[in-house]
Amino acid sequence: MTDEQVVAVYDVESWLPPARAAEVLANEQSTGTFVRVPGESEALRHRFGATVLDVTELPDAGHTPLPGATRPPGAGPRPHRARVRIAFPLRNFGPSMPNLLAAVAGNLFELRELAAVRLVDLELPAAFAGRYPGPAFGVTGTRRLMGAPDGALIGTIIKPGVGLQLDALRALVRELASAGIDFIKDDELTGNPPHAPLRDRVAVVTEELDRAADRTGRRTMYAFNITDDIGRLEANHDLVLAAGGTCVMVCVQTVGLAAVAHLRERAALPVHGHRAMSGALLRSPQIGLGPLVFQRLARLAGVDQLHVGGIASKFYEKDEDVVASVRAMRTPFLGGYEALPVLSSGQWPGLAHRTLELTGTTDLLVLAGGGIHAHPAGPAAGVAAMRSAWRAAAEGEPLADRAARDPSLALALERFGGVRA
Repeated sequence: MTDEQVVAVYDVESWLPPARAAEVLANEQSTGTFVRVPGESEALRHRFGATVLDVTELPDAGHTPLPGATRPPGAGPRPHRARVRIAFPLRNFGPSMPNLLAAVAGNLFELRELAAVRLVDLELPAAFAGRYPGPAFGVTGTRRLMGAPDGALIGTIIKPGVGLQLDALRALVRELASAGIDFIKDDELTGNPPHAPLRDRVAVVTEELDRAADRTGRRTMYAFNITDDIGRLEANHDLVLAAGGTCVMVCVQTVGLAAVAHLRERAALPVHGHRAMSGALLRSPQIGLGPLVFQRLARLAGVDQLHVGGIASKFYEKDEDVVASVRAMRTPFLGGYEALPVLSSGQWPGLAHRTLELTGTTDLLVLAGGGIHAHPAGPAAGVAAMRSAWRAAAEGEPLADRAARDPSLALALERFGGVRA
C-alpha cells in the first residue's frame, strides 16, 4: 500500500474463477463498463483503474447465493470463494468518506457475477488523517469528564425507551446519579417526542445531575440523543452544551458518516456513537460491511464511544465476534483514533468476570438496561451490584465470594440467573 491508494479487502463468492471475479469487481468500481467507451484508453485505465493485488481461495461456507447471482452453463454446483485485495487510486475520490464508500462499496453489491461479496477490511492512506481528526475525547477524555481514571465504566440506558414522562425521568436520573453511576444515555428510540422534548429533557436531566454532583462530588455523564437531520445536529449539540451537559449521542448509521463528521467539526462534547440499523449492513456474512470497516469509519468520522455488542448478549454476534471488535477498537490506525468500546444488550453483573477474561481490559463502557433497572431492590441497587461485580472481577475475587458479603450483588444473581460460565 502507498499513500496514493486505498486498499479494500473483500470476501467474494462467484461461479467465475476467483481471479476473474476480482477483475470484474475492480473494473466495475473504477474505470470499467460492460463495454469499452470512447475515452476509455489504456493510459486512463492504467492511471485510474483499480488493481487486484492478490486473490486467496477460501473454503466453501455453504451460503445460499444472493438473489440474481449468475451461474454460467456448465458451472459447478457451488460458487468459488476467495478473499480479494484491491487497490483503488486515491486520485479517483480524494480523502472523502462518502466518495470513498461509493468507490469501495458502491455498485459491487448488485453485480450478477457475484454470489456474495462483503467488504471486510479497509486500509486508508495518511490523507484521510489530514481530513478527519477523529475522536476528540476517546477513552482518556471520557474518563476525565467522568472523574473515573480506572476500572470498567458502569452505565445504563433510560428505560422504558419510549413514553417516559418528564417527572418519571427526573426521578430515575436522580436515583441513578445519586447511586454513583458513571454514565446514562437516552434510548436510541427517544428523539424529540412531544411528551418529553429534547429541550425539556436536557433541562430536567442536567438539573438532577448537578444536584447529585453537589452531594456525591462526581458528575454522571449523560448522553442526550441528538439524532436528527444534519441541519439540526449543531443546534441540538449546542443546547446540551449550554445547559452544562457533557455528552451527546447520535445513531451513526441513520444520520450517516458525513453527518457525524459534520458534528465532530463543531462539537465541544464527546460523541457517543449508537449502532442502530447497523445490523442491516453488518449482520450477513454474504453482503455488506464487516464490523472492522464500520468501526474504523465511525472512529474516523469522530465518535468517541461506539457500541460493539456485548458478551452473551441478545443480539446476533458470537462472543468471539464481540471480543474481536473490542480489540479492533483498541488498535490504533492512521497513528491513533482512540475510541471507547461500549458493551450493551443483556448485560448484567454475572457477566463481569467472563467479559474481563475474554476482552482483557477494563477500558470498557458497560451498559446494563434491564440488568440495572430490574434489580429487585431498584435501580440504585442495580448500579451497586454492577459496580461490585466488576470490582470483584478486576481484583480476581470469585463472584460467589463477593456476593456472599454483598446483598445487592446476591439479589442480582438470584434475579438474573446466577453466575454464567
